Amino acid sequence: MDLMRHSSAFLLPSIPDDGPPPTYALVVLNQRLPRFTPLVWKHAQLRLCADGGANRVYDEMPGLLADEDGNDVRNRYKPDAVKGDMDSVRTEVLEFYSNLGTKIVDESHDQDTTDLHKCIAFIRDFTPDLDKSNLCILVAGALGGRFDHEVGNINVLYRFSTMRIILLSDDCLIHLLPRTHHHEIHIQSSVEGPHCGLVPIGTPSGSTTTTGLQWDLNDTEMKFGGLISTSNIVKGDKITVQSDSDLLWTISIKKV
Repeated sequence: MDLMRHSSAFLLPSIPDDGPPPTYALVVLNQRLPRFTPLVWKHAQLRLCADGGANRVYDEMPGLLADEDGNDVRNRYKPDAVKGDMDSVRTEVLEFYSNLGTKIVDESHDQDTTDLHKCIAFIRDFTPDLDKSNLCILVAGALGGRFDHEVGNINVLYRFSTMRIILLSDDCLIHLLPRTHHHEIHIQSSVEGPHCGLVPIGTPSGSTTTTGLQWDLNDTEMKFGGLISTSNIVKGDKITVQSDSDLLWTISIKKV
């Protein structure tokens, strides 16, 4: 079984030069922007706003860069595209970014998929110039707010399980550990941890084994209605996970 490595290096001021650099794409959803949004925006080669996420960039990015002129910030932090069913983005915001050259993709005809789903499909299918060999999609504002929105965002991880997608909030991140691989998670202890969790969603895990956690799992069964590994703690700079089921990995993000 192949090894898949994971790292939250995108939360660092500069990406370490310790291997092939990932290509980051950023999707901004319609929730409060995490405080580190300007940083992940800088690391990303492609930036999309999902519908009302454009309102968030327009309204909140100047507040995250309070020592800079607000108009300069709005002009500089221009998304490459705004995509969704357009039921949340304000008309004046859409016009502002359209005048700056942002691509507007109205998919109001599609009410069967979420705006995040639409953005992930757009990145996969309609960005031929983006290097996808080591692509990682960061989703800002994916957690918090309405629970049904959170569940919809988690479902996108499963719908696009062959793509690396990381859901982000001010407090934590979540991504999928597909059962098709062994996993090695490299902890960036200056910006994340120590609290973490491994959660099976959809199907139970008959056997999960880990190293590097305070309460490691050893061929352990996990399921809702039984044991799930929440409120665990990372003990080192590397976690390994092997499971017969897809798992969600979550870890806290430090207020630095």
